[in-house]
Amino acid sequence: QVHLVESGGGSVQAGGSLRLSCAASGDRYCNYAMSWYRQAPGKEREFVSAISSRGGSTTYADSVKGRFTISQDNAKNTLYLQMNSLKPEDTAMYFCKAQSVWPCATQAYWGLGTQVTVSS
Repeated sequence: QVHLVESGGGSVQAGGSLRLSCAASGDRYCNYAMSWYRQAPGKEREFVSAISSRGGSTTYADSVKGRFTISQDNAKNTLYLQMNSLKPEDTAMYFCKAQSVWPCATQAYWGLGTQVTVSS
């Protein structure tokens, strides 16, 4: 079982920056690929960014590429999302996801989210 708690959301003006954090606790036996998703009101949850379990590989949605940076601090069991040049269309609830990888059975865990609001 993995427990995820997101923080760092808030209200900013367009062009501003925020850094989201996702603190993980619980199972220490499996490795996890970590990712960020977001969901705007009335829309489906969408992928934002992911980092491999060993941190060697990152991926981004086209809409955030070049503006957002995902990283993790394994010593602190914390995942980050640095968001720069924010746009009103980035407004959403942001969720952290942990997915166990081989040789552990595939299992996904989600946090409760942190709200990001970007005003024009």
